[in-house]
Amino acid sequence: MAGIGVRLNRIFSKNTITTNLIGFGYSMAITIAPMFLVIAAVLLMQILLGVSKLDYASRELYSCTVLYIFVFSLLTASPFNAVLSKYLSDVIYNETYEDILPCYYVGLILNIGLSCLVGIPFCVWEYIVGEVDLFFVFAGYCGYVALAMVFYSMLYLSICKDYKKISLYFLIGMAVTVVLSLILVYLVGVEATIAMLVSLDVGFVVVGSLELALIISYFRENSGKYREVLVYFKKYWQLVITNFLYILGLYMHNFVFWSTDMRMVVAKSFVCMTTYDMASCLAMFTNITASVIFISRVEMRFHDRYKAYSEAVIGGRGIDIDNAKRRMFSQLSEELMNLVRIQFIVSVVLFFLFIILLPQFGFGGLVMQIYPCLTAGYFILFIMYAAIIFQYYYNDLIGAVMTSLSFCLGTLIGSIFATRLAPIWYGIGLVAGSAVGWAVAYHRLRVMEKTLDIHIFCNGNIMKRGHGKMPSNKVYTRK
Repeated sequence: MAGIGVRLNRIFSKNTITTNLIGFGYSMAITIAPMFLVIAAVLLMQILLGVSKLDYASRELYSCTVLYIFVFSLLTASPFNAVLSKYLSDVIYNETYEDILPCYYVGLILNIGLSCLVGIPFCVWEYIVGEVDLFFVFAGYCGYVALAMVFYSMLYLSICKDYKKISLYFLIGMAVTVVLSLILVYLVGVEATIAMLVSLDVGFVVVGSLELALIISYFRENSGKYREVLVYFKKYWQLVITNFLYILGLYMHNFVFWSTDMRMVVAKSFVCMTTYDMASCLAMFTNITASVIFISRVEMRFHDRYKAYSEAVIGGRGIDIDNAKRRMFSQLSEELMNLVRIQFIVSVVLFFLFIILLPQFGFGGLVMQIYPCLTAGYFILFIMYAAIIFQYYYNDLIGAVMTSLSFCLGTLIGSIFATRLAPIWYGIGLVAGSAVGWAVAYHRLRVMEKTLDIHIFCNGNIMKRGHGKMPSNKVYTRK
């Protein structure tokens, strides 16, 4: 994680209000800008094409299609990203860059293959049972597969720390999306919802193609070691489970409320609860800056302490190792506490702004009743995820699995219980799940702090491991 640290250090080192604002804006621009660009493009198309004037059924079908495209493309990508990220990190450390293209191709086939297999049955159901137009179904399916490819390719550019080009490609792709939608509606005469969906497909393809071209331009050699990539999935199966359960937990509370009597069914295929989903989106935006703050501070501070400890382990004295470890965990605690403090201030300010301003734009009633509790849940959730990242640093993969599993199960059980409560408490399931996950992660980090020496120095083997018949335990024969 040393990609943007140098630039951030230069900005924040001046320690003025202006430079702090510039540094925060720079961090946001290179980390979460793609998400805001997509949202901006979707909203701009709806305004320019007058979607509010269309019939209710068409609008809801389009909205649910876009919602499902994003949710399930993230879910199908989640089992692969963490393992492939680990493989890429090892390749870069070993400087065997010719192994990156095999990793990309294997991961792409696995990711797109799983996405296609998951999407086909739903699309068949949508067409036969839901009686949705075949072209609309196909357009939604193409958008889903294209976005899965975009999310997957972003992993490689993120490893290369090319955040600015990721944002630039999304800007180009979403600009193409908006312009194409206007052309299709006003010049070709295509129906607005179909035009927007097709335009999103084209925009995602443009982004994915640009990402693919950049990856190939970076890594021209191909070692052909495809099997080694698959071995990593067996070796680091914990990463597969951790990332999948974390992403599943993000949407678990939504899935629970989609199964209640308050749900809305569109075309006998799509299930959602608009008020709860909108409140979830607002709550996530309220706390999304936590990821920016965490990345910035880890890039600038914790990574140096972690590097110093690693160097001390390689060639330092015992006292040097102890001092480096003490400073490293002290910095870890400080980063978590600073993240809580800063994000709490940001969340409170945004919360009150949303409470005051959003009702004037039509966001009121049940949405604003559900919003406060979900905001608290997402606040704890992002702090928990920061702890999971620290677990990755110390290779505590079992602890990461325990954290994500407890988070997912806690959210499921809590959300089922929350469906029986008043609307103001609907988000208590996410609060409970995130709190349980955070407690598990914090406990594992404390255990790791106490047993790090054992974890670092006692994991080796005197004899090389192998497979075969166990040798006899007979030492000698007495005569």
